[in-house]
Amino acid sequence: MNYRELARIFVEKFQYDDYRVFFAPGRINLIGEHTDYNGGHVFPCAITFGTTALARKRDDDRIRMYSVNFPEKGVIEFSLNDLQYRKEHDWTNYPKGMLAYLKAQGHSITNGLDVVYHGTIPNGAGLSSSASIELVTGILLESLFQLHLERLDLVKIGKQVENEFIGVNSGIMDQFAIGMGKEHHAILLDCQTLQYEYAPMNVDDHSIVIMNTNKRRELADSKYNERRSECEAALHELQAVVNIEALGELTEEQFESHKHVITNDTWEKRAKHAVYESRRTLKAIEALKRHDLYHFGELMNASHRSLRDDYEVTGVELDTLVEVAWKQQGVVGARMTGAGFGGCAIAIVDKLYVKEFIEKVGAEYQERIGYDATFYEASIGDGARELKREAMVG
Repeated sequence: MNYRELARIFVEKFQYDDYRVFFAPGRINLIGEHTDYNGGHVFPCAITFGTTALARKRDDDRIRMYSVNFPEKGVIEFSLNDLQYRKEHDWTNYPKGMLAYLKAQGHSITNGLDVVYHGTIPNGAGLSSSASIELVTGILLESLFQLHLERLDLVKIGKQVENEFIGVNSGIMDQFAIGMGKEHHAILLDCQTLQYEYAPMNVDDHSIVIMNTNKRRELADSKYNERRSECEAALHELQAVVNIEALGELTEEQFESHKHVITNDTWEKRAKHAVYESRRTLKAIEALKRHDLYHFGELMNASHRSLRDDYEVTGVELDTLVEVAWKQQGVVGARMTGAGFGGCAIAIVDKLYVKEFIEKVGAEYQERIGYDATFYEASIGDGARELKREAMVG
């Protein structure tokens, strides 16, 4: 949907034309999966798919929100003075949570709002549409009400909404990548300390191809919590012999020296992934600094094998996409991205072969799985921000 169509919908729903325009991207994680809640490193980047919001302040305390992605829900309306989670308010609980927590922290939000949202992130693809909605809401509130917020504080509020208001026990990576993203760069983030650095993502004559399994991620939440508790159990046993607060603090050598104290084989496998994956992420950064995209790709492949064999979060759909991708000409590396059990994988592919890659991987996936995958070429973009109306119309 283009901007003019979105503007027409805003005027149709709310009878005003004095809105401002905001955008928050989605994210992909290039390497470093299931390491965030284990105190390890991640390497995400913001992408140019995301959530656009057209918003204006009202003169009263009414909040009216409409999503182009859920037209059957219509305009959902509630009061600025009643920001409780309500199941019937569906997707608007994400922006409502941002409103509630910003107000609770003492920020002056004195008026209601009219907002139209439009997301280009495929639902359930694991590219973090919920964090995108949270952050676009955060920056529109920051701008419309002239709030004085550090971006990292807004990122932390987004995570708080996800964890406490919505009830999903996720790490900080999604909100961080979306809030702090930078065009042509990925972010190396230490999830234990929140220390970060930008790394140029010079893929040169290659493209990042997102491969959506189109499998709904029904198992993801329950299995996510199960993996988290397995890692916590392994950590607890390791803490008897080594002074650490998180698995991500260990080197591979330290893990191998002490893994014998882990009494459960499954816990040991989960912990091995958390340790080795965090270290792979650091090695991936070094490869990029050397302009060694091929070694970066080898680390991506190793990441997927670990997620498949040690962490067991891939499933036949993701494995099929990745394993077929590995066989194609021009492919540097491929791996699942996100929580797993469906959602997306990514591949770095020579631009000369992208069309052939999509055709061949798509055909084999359809033949093996029985339905189509969807493919997108991703560009790495900036984080959440206000857009200029004039530039969009022009």
